Amino acid sequence: MIHGMDPIRFSAEVDARPWAALTHAYGSAADVPDCLRALAGEDDEKAAEALSELYGSILHQGSVYEATAHAVPFLARTAAAGVRAADVLAFLGGIAESGADDGDGDEAAARRAVTAELPLLLASVEAEDSDVRQAAAWAAAMTGAADEAYGALRDRFAVETDPQVRAELLGGLVHLDPARAAVLATAATGPGEPAEVRVAALTGCVDAGADWGPGHYDAMLALLPADPLVTGRVDLDRSEPLQYVVSSLLLRNTPADREGAYALLAAALRTGRPEVLAEAAWASESAVQISRSARERLAGPLCDAVLRDPEITEAVLPLLRLLGGHAAQAGSVLAEMAARDDDRADQALAALVDVDPVLAVPLLARDLARRPRALDAACGGAFGTPRVPCDADLLAAVRARLAEPGALGGQEPYRFAALLESWGSGASSALPDVLAALGKFPQQMTRALAAVCAPEDRAEAGEALRREARSERREGRLGAARALHQLTGDTEPLLTVLAERLEDGDPHGRREAASLAAGLGPRAAVLLPALSAAVSDPAADRTTPELDADIAVAEALWRIAGRAEEAVDLLRGPLSGAGPSWMRWTVSRAARVAAQLGDAGRPLTEALLRLLPEPVQTPVAVLALCAVAPETLDGPVTAGLLLDSAEQDADPFTALEALIGLGPAAMTGGHRRRLTELAERDLRVTASRVEGTTASADERFQERAREVLRALREPGEEA
Repeated sequence: MIHGMDPIRFSAEVDARPWAALTHAYGSAADVPDCLRALAGEDDEKAAEALSELYGSILHQGSVYEATAHAVPFLARTAAAGVRAADVLAFLGGIAESGADDGDGDEAAARRAVTAELPLLLASVEAEDSDVRQAAAWAAAMTGAADEAYGALRDRFAVETDPQVRAELLGGLVHLDPARAAVLATAATGPGEPAEVRVAALTGCVDAGADWGPGHYDAMLALLPADPLVTGRVDLDRSEPLQYVVSSLLLRNTPADREGAYALLAAALRTGRPEVLAEAAWASESAVQISRSARERLAGPLCDAVLRDPEITEAVLPLLRLLGGHAAQAGSVLAEMAARDDDRADQALAALVDVDPVLAVPLLARDLARRPRALDAACGGAFGTPRVPCDADLLAAVRARLAEPGALGGQEPYRFAALLESWGSGASSALPDVLAALGKFPQQMTRALAAVCAPEDRAEAGEALRREARSERREGRLGAARALHQLTGDTEPLLTVLAERLEDGDPHGRREAASLAAGLGPRAAVLLPALSAAVSDPAADRTTPELDADIAVAEALWRIAGRAEEAVDLLRGPLSGAGPSWMRWTVSRAARVAAQLGDAGRPLTEALLRLLPEPVQTPVAVLALCAVAPETLDGPVTAGLLLDSAEQDADPFTALEALIGLGPAAMTGGHRRRLTELAERDLRVTASRVEGTTASADERFQERAREVLRALREPGEEA
């Protein structure tokens, strides 16, 4: 017997399931039986490894699979036998949390399987071991079975004395029935409860939709720093209470809740306590990503705190960077830090670039080689654009670095090229240095060369690019050929390189070459045979890069020679069905090329119409249909679908573009009110998928939404 279980019977019943025919995150679930046996076995090390493997396979990053529901009964039996019960119950809770209430999919099956074990979970809430009680309370709540579980958890809460278990019970009650638990959570915020329970009560209050008042404000401040109070919780979604409360209040998008959130943050930022400041800074960073007014509202209290105690500056550098120019008052403190000769100087200078670029430039120029973070900030990071002016001292520093190409390291060649390209002819004095660096960094320097070249230097620069485009070094040939075409109009080297890339087996190279060929139009007619030959086998199971390459070929065939029939055939595949989420951009690219075909793309109408109901594809489908078959669109209905897409942050920028395509006649008064709300509300619309860029993306959206509103005004309508 193993922990009171019959291992032979357990193993036999495990083996009776058709695991090899079931699937999990990595394919066949044939490995699950061994994991279940090891988890129930006596070897603790093997059991821990088995649990880790099960988390990775049947509950992979919060997703459940076909095999998950089949594993649940054996996990429940393991827990019921008292074998690693707390860990296994928490695992069952995670499965339930990732499931769904209804439907026929794996998610619904997984939750049903855990809900079927609810008698075990509720019995375990009465266990002697507090860890087991805590895990069981959370797992029972995650089933969502309020009718069966609420009363049992409420009864246990009435007698539970362990603070962590009590906190988990309260969180579970709020999850099961927020309205019923709101009074309970509000009562538990008072000083009569342990701190762990009070913080759970505060997050429970916002989850339950309770009004946030002075009592909540005072309790939250008194509990800071709050993170240590939840380190023992099974519920990981509320592991940063201040951030959770602030974000929840801001997402309610009401004036009163915003005031509550910002009053809380301002008080926390001004405490001067390092551990509180760390939580407040992180919560403030989240606020900037959610609320359009956050930068302005947070700048005052944060700058006050920095000026009062400059030593805290290092702890809030990321937040200062997010606040940008709103935090200019702290520029002098950042400049003093940036002027030092220590490890913090580069980080401080990077923040100063965002807060006050003009003040930062002299410091950046003074010690450019030792300021990689600041240089990165000056160039806008990996996904931005350079933001510093063409200063004589900074240009001299860049030239000095380029003069020693062997000394350049890391991202310097890319960053210098980006700066020079943004400065253009204002940096023409750097041409000799760029030419000198071209041989070592051809891929980076070719675009910079074309940008800084003055008219009188085109012959010299063109000859250098021509040599590079015809060299044996593959790395810089395409960039050199492109720059040469941009600078002189000479297409011969570019056509040669594109022909080579189209014959390449790499679909990424084929896609890039086909796109550049499309940009040349009829001048690329010599590439038509190579383009046709570059199409992937339609009978094969094509990868996303191969489909993307075919879409680029379709565009090239159309723009070079008007070969609509071939283009339509190539676009049918990507447009034929919804497919996985990672296909959305491939479908979008295909729809945009279809839009270029105009009436010649009419055979694609049905495929495009099938995309309309899906919010992530609605905008590109509308753009294409406006060009291909505009009579198929009901203007007001379509405008409503586009606004749905924007409101869901599915593809908001393209939704605005498509609204312009529909024109003013499609916009009702209700549509204009919805678009005005998107443009003027405090809650951000777009959540960029690139960390740290949400605010800037939303600000671009807001500006564009206002432009669209103006463009779609009816004749005679007031601005």
